[in-house]
Amino acid sequence: MGGCVNPFAPTLDKNLNPDGSIISDQKSIEGVFQNFQNSYTFADTTIYGGLLAPDFVFSFKNYDLGGVDVSWEREEEMKTTYGLFENTQRLDLVWNNIVAVNSDSTNIIRSFNLTITFNPTSIAFIDGKVNLSLRKNENEKWQITRWVDESNF
Repeated sequence: MGGCVNPFAPTLDKNLNPDGSIISDQKSIEGVFQNFQNSYTFADTTIYGGLLAPDFVFSFKNYDLGGVDVSWEREEEMKTTYGLFENTQRLDLVWNNIVAVNSDSTNIIRSFNLTITFNPTSIAFIDGKVNLSLRKNENEKWQITRWVDESNF
């Protein structure tokens, strides 16, 4: 008689990461983007908070106010992201091509597509670019120090 595989208790895929985790250690730039995507997928502010340096600043142009530059620091970013995570049913973030990167990878411009599902009848599609400044912390993990949103919405 053959063995039975329980579809409700699949085996762990050991190829995800050497330690079996889907969360990156952020020792590479791609690990930052992986954790960024995972934080949105799982609506996880713990993962998201690990991406941001203590002196993090977010900025964007507010086109509703005539293109005025608006910015806030880490605490406000965490509150805003928590609100986004709590008030959506699903977030699908797809990273596209890196548009520009400097030689030491401390500044990267990358395009993205974000689908925000508030409910089945309210879905927003955003295409844009992030302009990120990064640096390594004391544990050699890359963190975002500045995020300039270059989306046009």
